[in-house]
Amino acid sequence: MAVIDLEKERKEILNAYKGLLRSFKTPRTAEENKIIRKAFNLAVEAHKNMRRKSGEPYIFHPIAVARICAEEIGLGTTSVIAALMHDTVEDTDITLEDVEGMFGKKVARIIDGLTKISGVVDQNISMQAENFRKVLLTLSDDVRVILIKLADRLHNMRTLGSMSKEKQLKIASETEYLYAPLAHRLGLNAIKTELEDLALKYRFPEEYATIESLLKKTQAVRNRFISSFSNPIKRALDKEGIKYEFKARTKSVFSIWKKIHKKSIPFEEIYDLFALRFIIESEADKEKTDCWHVYSIVTDFYQPSPDRLRDWISMPKANGYESLHTTVMSPTGKWVEVQIRTKRMDEIAERGYAAHWVYKDAGSKDSEVGLESWLTKIRELLENPTPDAIEFLDDFKLNLFSEEIFVFTPKGDLKNLPAGSTALDFAFDIHSQIGQKCIGAKINNKLVPLSHTLKSGDQIEIITSSKQTPKEDWLKFVVTARAKAKIKDALKEEKKQIANEGKIVVEKKFKDLQIVFNDKNLRQIEEYFKAPNSHELFYQVAKKQIDLHNLKEYEIRNGEISFKHIEIKQPTLEEIVVTARGKNDTLIIGDDMTKLDYKLAPCCHPISGDDVFGFITINEGIKIHRVNCPNAVQLMSSYGYRIVKARWKSQQMLEFMAGVKFRGIDQVGLVNTITNVISKQLNINMRSISFETNDGIFEGTIFLFVHDTTHLDKLIKALKEVNGVTNVERIDS
Repeated sequence: MAVIDLEKERKEILNAYKGLLRSFKTPRTAEENKIIRKAFNLAVEAHKNMRRKSGEPYIFHPIAVARICAEEIGLGTTSVIAALMHDTVEDTDITLEDVEGMFGKKVARIIDGLTKISGVVDQNISMQAENFRKVLLTLSDDVRVILIKLADRLHNMRTLGSMSKEKQLKIASETEYLYAPLAHRLGLNAIKTELEDLALKYRFPEEYATIESLLKKTQAVRNRFISSFSNPIKRALDKEGIKYEFKARTKSVFSIWKKIHKKSIPFEEIYDLFALRFIIESEADKEKTDCWHVYSIVTDFYQPSPDRLRDWISMPKANGYESLHTTVMSPTGKWVEVQIRTKRMDEIAERGYAAHWVYKDAGSKDSEVGLESWLTKIRELLENPTPDAIEFLDDFKLNLFSEEIFVFTPKGDLKNLPAGSTALDFAFDIHSQIGQKCIGAKINNKLVPLSHTLKSGDQIEIITSSKQTPKEDWLKFVVTARAKAKIKDALKEEKKQIANEGKIVVEKKFKDLQIVFNDKNLRQIEEYFKAPNSHELFYQVAKKQIDLHNLKEYEIRNGEISFKHIEIKQPTLEEIVVTARGKNDTLIIGDDMTKLDYKLAPCCHPISGDDVFGFITINEGIKIHRVNCPNAVQLMSSYGYRIVKARWKSQQMLEFMAGVKFRGIDQVGLVNTITNVISKQLNINMRSISFETNDGIFEGTIFLFVHDTTHLDKLIKALKEVNGVTNVERIDS
């Protein structure tokens, strides 16, 4: 065992602390320095016997989180103190009362918001979902909770290498699913990009390394192109005396990877690998004019694409992003994106609203208006006291990812909604009562249905009726979390009223049969009709889905009912999880000894050799998914405690169905050549085959049976060698 040099560690901790002090964006008073030092000393003492998985002292983590808050988000003293102390209440003997006594209510409230929930509140609710909801709830008190939480997650992702493979996958999936879109919605572009890249690095390490390597190899060529393209613009700006900073930003590895998979194109065919940015110095009242002036200079040299002009200066995004984007044609025939913004706009683009979030009494709060508007919408979502946590997250996540559209009320008031919003979403955005009574809308004076999708610039007038009530099918076309929540609330209330009517019917039936109306007797009836609870029993009775005249084979003694047949009690989710995990915590797929029922998930068709995991379902045993399944991120993130490790039994020679998609140049006899390769050369059975040709280009899909990934890789390699075939890839469904 290596000997730890405590003196050396002590110096390193002090150096990290000095680095934190240097990272502040704003000057501090002597009193602030004193209280930061107090928090540091307390955190060092509290964590003195703790070490991270990497072996380093634990105190390096809170110092690093505090530094991210100060340096990369631009937060002040209160946030740094909270970041230094953020794990003490959960992991040490320090209590919230201690924190409040030493640093005040504000710091204590932030730390309370950051303290994780221990254990699962309900067996059917993901602890990640509940914890995330608790953090969001604290937003109503202080937005710094979410900003420090993002800093905490960023440092955990930067140091994820010391964790086990399973932990890496779990944390990376959760990061991509929740934290990256949250950073995006708060306008923290630099943090969002790094979180996405790091999540990809641990989810698909080989693909990440390949893209990173290709970016390095093509760097010199890119630099030469950027230089020759930007020099004429720079000379013109210098000539006009415009002060500016020029940046060339290469696309993130994650965004390149996403484009490769979304458009099924190789790295070499991605034309927009970088964006050029001109950041100009401008006075507050001349910002818009100066940006458009630079735009005119750029378009003097290069022809712009009118379809690709994005004016986020006149109408900033909901997360505060302001910039002018244009895509122009270069002399080499390549499209190039050029971004034009002022220094103030660039600061908000990189560090979000936090860049202008004012914590002291002095100063204007104009920059907070947009963030406050967003926070208000979140608080409305959180008003429902008992929402299903997973459902809540899915609704909330919809609005995190979405881009905005801008629409107008009949009086000309501007409203911004997520892209894809319908007339009904707009109605609920105005007021929940208007949404519930909405029967239609007029868009630009033309009558449209509730499900009509809105476009930027639309002017909408909502038509209501006092007889209208929310319908179940409304949930199929609304996209905003607010509308979904309000519709669900209204439907629950309606169901509650119907259930009350059913309860009266059940009470009357009990009275007729001389049965006491109590919980014990109700449970017997619920079990008999297989109703999950009394509320559902009453509802189904009222809707005539359950007929109480169908009660048979029962006895009544002293007012209590009992049935002659005994129902087998279904195992709880907890019992299923415990059974599934077993002693070694790993499911061997194909092992004759296992007594567990498992199925291969149809969403990703795993085959032997794929990296896989098991997901424990309540009614269908264990579903085996590929690690890169489209649903993997959500399952690992939201239902972490129901994931079980899985591996293939090597001796198995079963056949698995796999899909292959290919593309190429159409020529005579091509289909015959492909089927010969599959059936005769490789002796593989095909289940289905389909081809389409269009203007000399063919596309085909084949579903066939293979033994494992090696077998499939051999097939893909053979198909790529067929003359005329340009692209071959595995598909999930």
